[in-house]
Amino acid sequence: MTTAVRERVLALTSAELPAYVYDLAALREHAAAVRSALPDRVEVYYAAKANPEPEILTALAPYVDGVEVASGGELAHVAKAVPDLPLAFGGPGKTPDEIAAALAAGVSRFHVESAGELRMLAHIAARAVVPRRRVGVLLRVNLPVAEDALRGSALSMGGRPTPFGIDPSEADELVRALSDGEYPPLELYGIHAHLASGLGAAAQLAVADSVVTWAVRLAERHGVALDEVDVGGGMAVDYERPADRFDWKAYGAGLARLTAAHPGLRLRIEPGRALTAYCGWYATEVLDVKSSHGDEFAVVRGGTHHLRTPATKGHDQPCVVLPVDDWPYPWPRAAARLGRITVAGQLCTPKDVLARRLPVPRSGLRAGDRVVFALAGAYAWNISHHDFLMHPRPGFHFLGGGDTRGGAGDAVSG
Repeated sequence: MTTAVRERVLALTSAELPAYVYDLAALREHAAAVRSALPDRVEVYYAAKANPEPEILTALAPYVDGVEVASGGELAHVAKAVPDLPLAFGGPGKTPDEIAAALAAGVSRFHVESAGELRMLAHIAARAVVPRRRVGVLLRVNLPVAEDALRGSALSMGGRPTPFGIDPSEADELVRALSDGEYPPLELYGIHAHLASGLGAAAQLAVADSVVTWAVRLAERHGVALDEVDVGGGMAVDYERPADRFDWKAYGAGLARLTAAHPGLRLRIEPGRALTAYCGWYATEVLDVKSSHGDEFAVVRGGTHHLRTPATKGHDQPCVVLPVDDWPYPWPRAAARLGRITVAGQLCTPKDVLARRLPVPRSGLRAGDRVVFALAGAYAWNISHHDFLMHPRPGFHFLGGGDTRGGAGDAVSG
């Protein structure tokens, strides 16, 4: 936890908790390091689904080549927040209205998920686009991958039956149709393949190499030149060992070797979680400490309706306890008495657990102490079921640039 985050968390009143606190200076520093580790012919498109906060997008803008969006809502939101950044429109189940909106917004790259979607895009583009303007297509292909290549992945998106991408058996026919001009005004830019999430650098490089090799052979069979191969995102973030970060230098060195082997090809990656997870913290306070059947629980303000990541991934969210000596109430302060404690939220469900059987710090754990959860900068607030039980929404604090927003839609200073 940076000093700026710690000071802000301790400065917040109980009424201002829970709160998300984002360190934008730390985010910019991390993004700059990622960018410097990558070779010139590797483009970085930020996956907005990880965290679409406008302040996050603005902080990342100088370090990325574009943004990948996966819905009409993301498209409109990102285009407003960072209007100068190129957009790539991906994701399954695109609607005709979303495609029309993307074309009207000037989106130049579409990650096409199926033959049906390709036909729909061609039909709408032919009627909506200024004549002679080309619309770039990257065919997303669900490539076969050896099981050992994806061993240890947190989430598999390909290499097996999934709703994502085009089956490899259909790829040749679609490339032929595009190269023969059957779908004006569409132009084949390249291949997209996002196969898994949660891979380390070595596994990511192995997957990237297999994707590029497959794409190049596909292009050679049809005598076409591919401009781009997008190998997706999914760089590992380790919630059990948060200090162990993805090895961007090793990954960049491997991608440099890959681009050197294919001098006419531009690679693209789409990191999301691995860019923003580390800059965000979810801060709350202990409301009560209680024993139940030999175990001890700390009940905190908020819970998984604000930070759903531990429930969806089935892990314990790493956290830090910040002692607070002030106790303003006339009743005795509840405190932990055992060596381990489970941190639960305010929801009426046993699944509202943020971390299980954590060691109680030497300073103890009492009602009124702050608990600050790390790695909350991605897939946290934006994937949570906010309105269950209708508790107040958290505040949002952006340090090192940006505004501060209060919970429940109230503006606060900061």
